[in-house]
Amino acid sequence: MRKVFDTVGGNFEACREAEEWCAERGITVGQMERTQPRGLIHDACWLGKWSSLAGPVRRQLHGTMTGDMRHGPVVIELKGEESAYPVIEEEREE
Repeated sequence: MRKVFDTVGGNFEACREAEEWCAERGITVGQMERTQPRGLIHDACWLGKWSSLAGPVRRQLHGTMTGDMRHGPVVIELKGEESAYPVIEEEREE
């Protein structure tokens, strides 16, 4: 699946929107590194910058986030369909 975030406003607006979309679905986003993609994995973990991800780690990724992180647009590409990444409901404390 491919999803484009092109929120107007500059200063990382599209990037923040893409990161929020991922967070709502339990997708971890790798660290920013200038012109490199950011790794995406549907798991709670920590991902470093693209250049520090070894080949085996890159092959385990579920997708990437690319684009102009500061001004947009930002593009998320994930394996499978969007329905495979549903919003995770927060557990309520009673």
